[in-house]
Amino acid sequence: MLDIKFVRNNPDAVKENIKKKFQDEKLPLVDEVLALDKENREIKQEVEELRANKNKISKEIGALMASGKKEEAEEVKKEVAKNATKIEELSAREKEVEEKIKTNMMIIPNIIDPSVPIGKDDTQNVEIERFGEPVVPDYEVPYHTDIMESFNGIDLKSAGKVAGNGFYYLMGDIARLHSAVLAYARDFMINRGFTYCIPPYMIRSEVVTGVMSFAEMDAMMYKIEGEDLYLIGTSEHSMIGKFINTTLEESEVPQTLTSYSPCFRKEKGAHGIEERGVYRIHQFEKQEMIVVCKPEDSKKYYDVLWKNTVDFFRTLDIPVRTLECCSGDLADLKVKSCDVEAWSPRQQKYFEVGSCSNLGDAQARRLGIKIKEENGDRYFAHTLNNTVVAPPRMLIAFLENNLKADGSVAIPEALRPYMGGATQLAKK
Repeated sequence: MLDIKFVRNNPDAVKENIKKKFQDEKLPLVDEVLALDKENREIKQEVEELRANKNKISKEIGALMASGKKEEAEEVKKEVAKNATKIEELSAREKEVEEKIKTNMMIIPNIIDPSVPIGKDDTQNVEIERFGEPVVPDYEVPYHTDIMESFNGIDLKSAGKVAGNGFYYLMGDIARLHSAVLAYARDFMINRGFTYCIPPYMIRSEVVTGVMSFAEMDAMMYKIEGEDLYLIGTSEHSMIGKFINTTLEESEVPQTLTSYSPCFRKEKGAHGIEERGVYRIHQFEKQEMIVVCKPEDSKKYYDVLWKNTVDFFRTLDIPVRTLECCSGDLADLKVKSCDVEAWSPRQQKYFEVGSCSNLGDAQARRLGIKIKEENGDRYFAHTLNNTVVAPPRMLIAFLENNLKADGSVAIPEALRPYMGGATQLAKK
């Protein structure tokens, strides 16, 4: 959410930013906010004048009563009552105006970083860099669920009967591999200086609206019926929510946290054949990282975060690339974002396995997360998040890139301690 002072002083810049995000339908919101803001300031001024006048008149009543002028005092009392009614009416309108301003401001997108490429959708995202050599073997790489089934490692049919489409049972070595990847990711991030955390898996609506846009909320979140609780779609929501209405001392930042959680998503919309199996599902687990820092440090930590994911995947012998998200592909709260994509030998292309985002002070402004200077001044923090790893989707890249001609799957050295020292998975 933008600062209302910024919108007031830079309406053309806000409108230009909306155009860069190809959201022209939101342009009228800027003028509406400006009109409401003007009305709100006028109301506040009038209320202040009425209250000052009320105080002045109240003193006159006392003087009149003291001098025995009761009739004159009663007339003045009527004026006080009239002022009180007017103040009450204006205060009610003030509340309505401020609520409407807040609603509109939460829809107006954040100002994107000047380095973000301008494009309408994800087809116009820009490749930044590749890490590792993508290889296409001279033997067939089966579909990922077929690889899993060769190890008796997945049961989609039973999951469909129990919970419906978009769910799975992972079994045996594949289930163990899934847990091993998460355990390795936990230790990988701890070794990089991040504090490990297991957060609540449900959050209140004030946190939901603080960390994401209304459009994202509708597309992603599952609501707990009868309660003000939502299942988290990613642990960063709960992790950023940890700091709601908190003022941190400058000595307490940056906060660098890594979290494990299950995640739950609606995943609305139709998907192609490559997004079946365990690619796009309603339930999965993830290791995440978040940073709460000073505004001047957020660009530095943005690079730290995406590099962590690249390094993690490279230790598992998986080629990856980074992709700069264009303006039209950025969620409304994001200043800048890049995807980390893993190589798929079967599809002979890259696919998304993580997303790194700098949200500037948008989440902090919504949630009231501030930093206090030594002199007592306060300012809004910047927040960032990034995926470390999200199996079982990540298992697709792992299995395809480590599959051997005989159907076995090599286990990279970094993961072996979490797999009981095994060097490979053998077909059942």
